[in-house]
Amino acid sequence: MKLYYSPLSSNSFKVRVAAALFDIPLDLQNVELPKGEQRRPEYLAINPMGKVPVLVDGDFVLPESAAIMIYLAESKPDNTLYPAEPQARAEVNRWLFWAANHWAPAIGALAFEKILKPRFFNGEPDPVQIKRQEDLTQGFAKVLNEHLAKRQWVAGDTLTLADIAIAAAFASPLQLPIQSWPYIAAWFARIQPLPAWQANLPPKMP
Repeated sequence: MKLYYSPLSSNSFKVRVAAALFDIPLDLQNVELPKGEQRRPEYLAINPMGKVPVLVDGDFVLPESAAIMIYLAESKPDNTLYPAEPQARAEVNRWLFWAANHWAPAIGALAFEKILKPRFFNGEPDPVQIKRQEDLTQGFAKVLNEHLAKRQWVAGDTLTLADIAIAAAFASPLQLPIQSWPYIAAWFARIQPLPAWQANLPPKMP
């Protein structure tokens, strides 16, 4: 399988972690976002949205990180990361969608304004946008922190794709105030030592 990805992308990171947990090797193709490679015609032919990651498995092309994680999971029957029981699977899906629709966009927009925009795109951070995304992130973190107050893992009694999808935001160079959210901090401390996590961490920015 070939994965078009970027080390700047937390969505790419979570797919790589999931693949490692499933012991699925990936042929990594770096799409250099600061150079605009995601907007080139040859890449838009793969993903018209101009986003990463994209998985190519033979003739099958699949964008969207959550969909890729599920596809990888379904190639490994009887795994616990994406349970087969309908309600347990629905709970994982619930948090995958929560991460994709709420958590990741707010943190991604914040990282863009504070880190990527000035460093790679010669732009000035927008303080209005930063404040808006910080407020959103705080609100979403409150929901997650309260949820984790009663459990060790997001969507069940063990690690699932939901945990990886949500935790990927903490691999960003953006310094989120994780110690302000004690239950999130305790949960992340269980994820961080995983070999699949450590082996795929993005390089530190200079």
